[in-house]
Amino acid sequence: MVAHNSWRIRVTHKGLPYVTVHETAKGLHNAGVMDQITMRDFDRMCLPPIEQLRPEEIKQIREASHVSQAVFAALLNTSVSTVQKWEIGQKRPTGIALKLLHLVQKKGGSLFKAALNESIAG
Repeated sequence: MVAHNSWRIRVTHKGLPYVTVHETAKGLHNAGVMDQITMRDFDRMCLPPIEQLRPEEIKQIREASHVSQAVFAALLNTSVSTVQKWEIGQKRPTGIALKLLHLVQKKGGSLFKAALNESIAG
């Protein structure tokens, strides 16, 4: 929910209400009724949530990238223990790690290969 002075808007991430409300907010911002900070907050709230990955999906992403748990952890800037816990379901990735996992899942291991090549090159 976005609150600005006396008005409140419930933002949904699916369907027409989201699109309509976001377009209305952009119009208010362009007309000078909504300030830049409020618009930034509104834009951030309109981002769809990142879906959790199941432990087997995380392991599949790593294996499809052809890297060990240690290399996977280093590429994600986390510990081997964390990767192990993700893969057996004791912990769940959050924040940037979850977003990176989704990107690798979508784009394939080429993201990791590029990162590995960059780190080797210097």
